[in-house]
Amino acid sequence: MPAGQQDENAIAAISEAKHVEAEVDEKRALDSRSGSNSEIEHELDGIHDGLEFPTEEEKRTLRRVADSIPWQAYMIALVELAERFSFYGCQVVFTNYIQQPLPDGSRTGSAGLNGQAGALGMGQRASTGLTTFYQFWCYITPLLGAYIADAHWGRYKTICWAVLITLIGHVLLIIAAVPGVIEHQSAIGAFIVAIIVMGFGTGLFKSNISPLVAEQYRRKKLFVVTTKDGERVIVDPVMTISRVYMYFYLFINIGALIGQISMTYSEKFVGFWLAYTLPTIVFLLCPIVLWAGRNRYHTSPPTGSVLATSVRLWTYAARGRWSFNPVRTYKNMTADDFWENVKPSNIRGEKPSWMTFDDQWVDEVRRGLKACSVFLWFPIYWLTYNQLNNNLTSQAATMATHGLPNDVLSNLDPFALIIFIPICDLFIYPALRRAGVNFSALKKITLGFFTGAMAMVWAAVLQHYIYKTSPCGYSASDCTGDHTSPLNVWIQTGSYVLIAFSEIFASITGLEYAFTKAPKNMKSLVMAVFLFMSAIASALGEAFVSLSTDPLLVWNYGVMAVLAFICGCIMWFFLWKLDIQEEELNHIAEGNMIDPNKKN
Repeated sequence: MPAGQQDENAIAAISEAKHVEAEVDEKRALDSRSGSNSEIEHELDGIHDGLEFPTEEEKRTLRRVADSIPWQAYMIALVELAERFSFYGCQVVFTNYIQQPLPDGSRTGSAGLNGQAGALGMGQRASTGLTTFYQFWCYITPLLGAYIADAHWGRYKTICWAVLITLIGHVLLIIAAVPGVIEHQSAIGAFIVAIIVMGFGTGLFKSNISPLVAEQYRRKKLFVVTTKDGERVIVDPVMTISRVYMYFYLFINIGALIGQISMTYSEKFVGFWLAYTLPTIVFLLCPIVLWAGRNRYHTSPPTGSVLATSVRLWTYAARGRWSFNPVRTYKNMTADDFWENVKPSNIRGEKPSWMTFDDQWVDEVRRGLKACSVFLWFPIYWLTYNQLNNNLTSQAATMATHGLPNDVLSNLDPFALIIFIPICDLFIYPALRRAGVNFSALKKITLGFFTGAMAMVWAAVLQHYIYKTSPCGYSASDCTGDHTSPLNVWIQTGSYVLIAFSEIFASITGLEYAFTKAPKNMKSLVMAVFLFMSAIASALGEAFVSLSTDPLLVWNYGVMAVLAFICGCIMWFFLWKLDIQEEELNHIAEGNMIDPNKKN
């Protein structure tokens, strides 16, 4: 055969091989996006080896269950338990420390069985303002913590530094409460510095501990198992992550419950110095457990900041879609082809230099932004929840406590959560699934808004009767000791139990939604956005401080109830279409960022 002909045949063979390879790559990409049961899912990866994957028919017909939780997740949950013990153990006594005056003859703030513990005597508005600021600060700093973790340190290292910073804040808080300091108004200075330092450490911690606990479960694909009863079921990773966060939240509230109960009695019978020292001692479990599991945790390395790339991607997609007509702009921005046109495979001509990712990563960013659009409604929910930390505690002080510390009633919230979280996970949710009820994440969140509204209705009605029965009438907050309303403080139980149910539906599901919908290299950032909504709620709460006093407290709770109910209705109106896409969004394949400096 002539040499020229051989060269032509060789070139043709190479071209055909490349064409076939391109077709295979395209098929694999399509299979990955559609979640089909193709051979690509059976490639050995050390995580899914030996598993049986469901067919399309089985995906539609078999019941879905959650997998077991890895033990590393429980270790990280133990770290969270210790941190929440210290956080809530201290925070629960902040209101009395700021609002109530130092009892006569006391050098520690303690008041004995029938007295009211206190320290600075700055009143309810000051206590509401400072505790609201603290909540705002604790939930704005996660944005910085997320950036540091995703771009530079990784989640584990960021958490370790957060623990050190928070420990310094704890020491300053103890100083603000020791005899010789607490008797003077200058103690407020030490207290404010302490909560700023603690809040900064807490923010770095919160944005990273939630993604880290879910990362310990590494299976991301549906697979089939046979139960002891012989039933074939699908193990769903999304449901497993939901279970991880259910029990993670359970650990949070075990820590909160023990911390709050013990610290309220510590302040009442010993003093605020003990109420701040014991949480510090428990907090020391955090570095111990983190160090013990340092070589066992599954961690994701920092990948550099992808926030700028995500913003560029959205800006690129929005080109030519702006209009002076806001309705037209909204339709253009929510059109079906908004993201499709900016996928690298659909770009014709030269791609921008920053477009170092694949099509799947675009889908992940789209999903993450949809999750953030859900979180935008949460400030109103947290506005109602935050009443638990200040105004409901103050309300309890105006009722007959029969020797109980007024702030011990707030423990009904974590107590109810400890009872009802396992009930929901083991009985209620499985029963709904067996009945064919699709109790999706967005339905849970909407119900959480409504139960939060019901909690505020309960508080408003109770406050009305406090005013009617208090010897001080519409100045009920001025009555102390034996001159409070004769209504039993346990009537507050309804508000706390309803708030607990709202947390199960809204807060836990929000954590799950933030993790499952975020791109793999933006999980801390999306989690921080979710937490940041609480900071916005605290800022909004400052606008309502003027209602946090007599005789306007009925209006305060009533406004919260109306806001939560209306917001829940409007939220569902805008998000019901997103709810239909839940299954599709849950199983988008992970994308990749490509290193532009890496040579093939």
